[in-house]
Amino acid sequence: MSTRGLTQVEAARRAALLSVRHYDLAVDLTALLRGAELRCVSTVTFGCAEPGAESFVDCAAEVVAATLNGEPLPPAAHGRIPLPGLAAHNELRVETVQSRTTGGAGVHRAVDPVDGEVYVWTSFEPDAAHQVWACFDQPDLKATHAFTVTAPAAWTVTSNSGGPRVEPLGDALRWTFPATPRLSPYNTVVNAGPLHEIRRSAGGYDLGIFARRSLAGVLERDADEIFTVTAQGLAYFGEVFGMPFPQAKYDQVFMPEFGGAMENYGCVTWSDAWLRRSPPTPAERERLATVLLHEMAHMWFGNIVTMRWWDDLWLNEAFAEFACYWAATSATRYTEAWAGLLAGDKLRAYLADQSPVSHPIRQPVRDVAEAASIFDAITYPKGAAVLRQLVTYVGEENFVAGMRRYFARHAWGNTTLQDLIDALAEASGRDLDAWRAGWLDTAGTDRLTLESGAGGLVLAGRGPDGPPRPQVLAVGAYVRGTGGLARTGLVEVDVRGPYTPVALPAGADLYLVNDEDLTFAVTRPAGGVEALVASAGELPTAVSRGVVVATVWDMLTTGEATADDAVRCLTSVLAVETSDAVIEPYLRLAGNAAELWAGDDRRDRLLAAVAATCARLAEDPGRRVVALRALARVAGDLTAVDRLRDAAGDDVDLHWRALQRRAELGGDTAEAVPELLARDPDPDARFRALAVRAAAPDAEQKATVWRTLAVDRAVPIGSLTAVTTAFWRPGQDALLAGHAEAYLRLLPELGRAGMIPAMAYAQRLFPVFAGGADFPARADAAAVGTAPVVRRSVRERADELRRMLRSRQSTRCSGTAA
Repeated sequence: MSTRGLTQVEAARRAALLSVRHYDLAVDLTALLRGAELRCVSTVTFGCAEPGAESFVDCAAEVVAATLNGEPLPPAAHGRIPLPGLAAHNELRVETVQSRTTGGAGVHRAVDPVDGEVYVWTSFEPDAAHQVWACFDQPDLKATHAFTVTAPAAWTVTSNSGGPRVEPLGDALRWTFPATPRLSPYNTVVNAGPLHEIRRSAGGYDLGIFARRSLAGVLERDADEIFTVTAQGLAYFGEVFGMPFPQAKYDQVFMPEFGGAMENYGCVTWSDAWLRRSPPTPAERERLATVLLHEMAHMWFGNIVTMRWWDDLWLNEAFAEFACYWAATSATRYTEAWAGLLAGDKLRAYLADQSPVSHPIRQPVRDVAEAASIFDAITYPKGAAVLRQLVTYVGEENFVAGMRRYFARHAWGNTTLQDLIDALAEASGRDLDAWRAGWLDTAGTDRLTLESGAGGLVLAGRGPDGPPRPQVLAVGAYVRGTGGLARTGLVEVDVRGPYTPVALPAGADLYLVNDEDLTFAVTRPAGGVEALVASAGELPTAVSRGVVVATVWDMLTTGEATADDAVRCLTSVLAVETSDAVIEPYLRLAGNAAELWAGDDRRDRLLAAVAATCARLAEDPGRRVVALRALARVAGDLTAVDRLRDAAGDDVDLHWRALQRRAELGGDTAEAVPELLARDPDPDARFRALAVRAAAPDAEQKATVWRTLAVDRAVPIGSLTAVTTAFWRPGQDALLAGHAEAYLRLLPELGRAGMIPAMAYAQRLFPVFAGGADFPARADAAAVGTAPVVRRSVRERADELRRMLRSRQSTRCSGTAA
């Protein structure tokens, strides 16, 4: 069925007309045990402010029967059922069947290849609930939801409210859940299957975690960590928001073939790719913790208080992204989480914000399709960084007071930007109009440079279209001694115009602008990139070193630094780095600089420099696993790969990485792959084997893998990055050129399976090699007319590839990267 996306105008009209009170949702999953059909009866009670008016309810499933106040309704068209002649009080009953449960949006049926068990999940953001049942699918029509789910007897069912009554019903079980508080349709969920369940009590909450049976051992391994962070997060957010999470049960369900994680109220759904099949590294543990806290923050930002329309998506996502790092550093052992953000997603945000896809954090959103295209690095990490700047700008105590006021005033309702600004302005006493206009309504990145003037040091700044935004940031002064650079002064600077005096004495060896990383702005060194690179490893803290790495990386993307500069900077920092939060991201960045940003004439030399750094790090037992994983990516020849395989011992993950590199270098893996598959307990190990095939410089293997990836779509999102990264390899252009063209032909089809798959396939299948110098322009042209989320993803990747191609052609080489 072709569907018509909801527009903001339609949503506003419908919200003014209707008041939705309650959903009774009778969901039948029994046919999914062996077939594809999910059946549902949606019964909705709602009021109408203008009796006699007409409206519509969203429904993209097959309608079996539909009545309004007992009278049959006209057939559905374009995903909508007409509702003529509304009364003041109405009852709508719609019986539906959805059979697109493997490749459609909203609901997914997955089969575990290990034991053949079936698992089913739903995921509805931004507007996929009506793919499964009839509902008024917009965020400001909130209502209570009561689920009654019939499922096979061996299955466990989870939903938002927890505490179901479970009764036998023939050869099935019926799960009757209490009604939820008032929620938007996209905040609701049903997950089901023969799930392995672990429960704990902590802080007055009943906490549950679930995964498919074949991952029970992995879930048991990570249970203590997950429960600890969950309890810490619930306590912290309840305190700083002045509102404890109001439900005793809080579940987290790790499901196969899911993408990312989704903040359903009281029942977060995760991709089970987050359950690492090998013991997690420190960075992987920290990333799990921050994502867990991000989804938890949505219980307040998104569920309890929900934006009125998708133009205020940042009220959900930017706040949740900020809050997860705030909570991690304040309430968990991950006290250097802000450094991890700077080493990873914040770099993506700087790149996106200086590209053709840049947009204001808050912008008009005409329809839901446009909303799907702004779940991006600007809404998430830039939004988080901007909110950290807001905390600095108003003071943390005032920020907390404003948040408490906001939740007390708007709990279970819908808000706009102005509601939040009002609460923060009242608490802080600061006029936030200029701050809002600069940071939320204006796209682009400020640039800050420290200059020497007759009167001393001056911070020169410019914004995207003129003066810099109002902001408070820190500048540090460092003096070189026998132990490196030591900070001798730190001042906060309140930027209100293009030039701001900086009260630091002259004569320091290095002045670090945006020390402590308190704002979102790119900086430029007064002494040029070479002086900055030379100082990177001498700085005393993970954040100060991170600010230098971020500056050099930004200069690489703008053509002001080379891949040699980036590799020298990163390897010098890695030689002294003490923070586990950034070592793994820095190794990844160093590998990217050498592999993706360096030309053919420099790539091997830079890869060798990265390999030498990995070898040195591997001598530290605490860094050995991370270093050897990175070494598997950059090993220079088959002899080095064989040494790595010898060192791997029982580490199955490292064996897979080494085999992938061996295949890329032309080595034989025909016997080793099936042997490793037999040893690997991971139910998704076949995708590790597929990555080995993808890396091989063999036309037949490439064709087979492309068919699996792009035609059959048989690789789940959690494994997509690993397989596509193995597929697009340097030096294989002749083998890959045809697949680059196939990617362009594929684009119109990518938007049909929902937001997350569309985004993932458009980004990860994008060719970083083999397309030729004109490929970015041809990709932009091919994306015209595709779904907004696809178009934006392609334009972002095309811009990055343009920058890579320019860097690969660069002839300047500063220093030695070894």
